[in-house]
Amino acid sequence: MESVLAEWLPALQIAPQRLHEAMRYAVLGGGKRVRPLLAFAAGEVAGAAIERVQHAAAAAELIHAYSLVHDDMPAMDDDALRRGKPTVHVEFDEATALLVGDALQSLAFDILAAQPLADDAAAQLKMVQLLAQAAGSRGMAGGQAIDLASVGKPLDLAELEFMHIHKTGALIRASVLLGAQCGALPDATAAALDRYAKCIGLAFQVVDDVLDAETPTATLGKTAGKDAANNKPTYVSLLGVTRARELALELRADACTALAPLGARAERLRQLADFVVERTF
Repeated sequence: MESVLAEWLPALQIAPQRLHEAMRYAVLGGGKRVRPLLAFAAGEVAGAAIERVQHAAAAAELIHAYSLVHDDMPAMDDDALRRGKPTVHVEFDEATALLVGDALQSLAFDILAAQPLADDAAAQLKMVQLLAQAAGSRGMAGGQAIDLASVGKPLDLAELEFMHIHKTGALIRASVLLGAQCGALPDATAAALDRYAKCIGLAFQVVDDVLDAETPTATLGKTAGKDAANNKPTYVSLLGVTRARELALELRADACTALAPLGARAERLRQLADFVVERTF
């Protein structure tokens, strides 16, 4: 994935050099690559060619990277550390960080449009629409808006889930479905993957909240304890650490139940469910 992303990102010698340097800084050399991993694993279920999946996976990861750049800016979460190094607006400047996010988002859709990822144009157009909706006001951007509006306010579990289904879950779900749509799937299998993706998307956020509360900054690679310091509603603030961990395990179990009819083809997705819930960073 690192090599695919490096090939898609503009080279350092291409003007405007500073923007392209900042784009590469934001994307390369860090990150868990969970969204690409999910895309590859779902593509395996669908019998998709890796040459197709790698581009869909790169598009999803670029959307994720852009969201982190913007989320870290002073107008959002105002964070100085990401993936163990200074955030883009700290290393460069705020205007450059804003443009980096804009450019990474555009590049993601450039990739989806430029590469033959599906057997027909209509199917590929649906893939573009899927990522657009996952990134937009009905997905990640909408979830972030709810998050910002919820600071200092008590949310119940249903409201918290609604926020994170959009903020975190939408792009994780899109990553799974994009990988699968690079191949061929019967409707029942597609529905199973969709259910799995929704469960894993929420589980990822639950574990993120636990790690923010319990893991030191040096391990986490970003500023620990920031949610509590900013009085943000989280699964930990609502449920406590113990119950939040139990919820993550329940979501993993639901995800694996959804995969049960798929047999050995879905083993990589099961392993990724384990990673999402058991990770320490």
